[in-house]
Amino acid sequence: MITIKAVETKAELASFIDFPHKLFEGNKNYVPELHIAQRDVLTPGKHPFHNHSEMQLFLAYDGNVIKGRIAAILNNNHNAFKNVTEGFFGFYDLYNDAEVSKKLLDEAEKWLLTKGATKMIGPVNPSTNETAGLLIEGFDSPPVAMMTYNNPYYLDLLTTSGFEKSVDLLAYNLPTNVVNKRSLALKDTLRKRLSERNITIRNINLKDYKNEVEKILSVYNDAWIENTGFIPMTDEEFKYLAKDLKMILDKDFAMVAEHEGKTIGFALAIPDINQTLIKIKRGRLLPTGIFKLLLGKKKINYVRVIALGVNKEHRKAGIEAYFYAEIIQQAINKKLTGGEASWILENNEMMNNGLIKMNATVYKRYRILEKSI
Repeated sequence: MITIKAVETKAELASFIDFPHKLFEGNKNYVPELHIAQRDVLTPGKHPFHNHSEMQLFLAYDGNVIKGRIAAILNNNHNAFKNVTEGFFGFYDLYNDAEVSKKLLDEAEKWLLTKGATKMIGPVNPSTNETAGLLIEGFDSPPVAMMTYNNPYYLDLLTTSGFEKSVDLLAYNLPTNVVNKRSLALKDTLRKRLSERNITIRNINLKDYKNEVEKILSVYNDAWIENTGFIPMTDEEFKYLAKDLKMILDKDFAMVAEHEGKTIGFALAIPDINQTLIKIKRGRLLPTGIFKLLLGKKKINYVRVIALGVNKEHRKAGIEAYFYAEIIQQAINKKLTGGEASWILENNEMMNNGLIKMNATVYKRYRILEKSI
């Protein structure tokens, strides 16, 4: 008999975090999340998401054996920004069992209804500013840094419970050996054109990282504001993410655009740290995981373009094209095999068309689903 229990103790939280390790045991494409990072995201007082929103975790048991997990999430900032009454679910992992899925989703829905939600959206972990989306195409390779992974049957279980497509998120693969060289040839011309408009491109200054983050935050919340599902990050959330990213940043892949000294755009590609994390058993850094992490960083041969945005009034000036050309050039210089650009909304025509022109191809597709409750 399947029973659902709310996570209340530290031991139950540890079980919630560790469940995917058992679920994906033997799956060569599974990348374990770092236990300490997951614990902080899920713990009030540790992650700034909890300063404005709520989350309740649930585990599904068959006797004493865990069969699945889910989080019910009320993002108050999302509802205030969009003027809606929506709820979310995330951290949805389970064996291929319709009963387990239904009971988990029902429990999450019940919790959200008590909070006044009229719709249930997901998966997000715990918001679109962190990992988000259900993988529906591209199961034959591991996810890159800060992207999700799940089994193919998840989609069937969710649609059986009445969830429908909200929007798809695309991941593009661009190997360095197939990139359209025209985009690189235009780099100097683009820089000259931008210079004539008093626009300069530079790498971020890691020695002045705190101030750089402050400048970039204003661009982030302006450049993405029209995107489907976008919710502005709080200062605390952005700085929390920036602090984590600093540990793996390569300044050659982190750039800002400035117009007469004011930051108007930025681009960030991060080394695919998942190439190292995939070797760290159960996401534990101790006793040996920390050494695998430190040594493995030097062998990473792929990057993920995680953010690339420009303020609305400066779009179509060529800044985005220059950012991509410089990232590609640096990847070639460092003898990397290529990179992933993700995630890109399926309805973002400018970004999609630009990537296709560079010979990038969609190789993974993620989906956000929704259901009225």
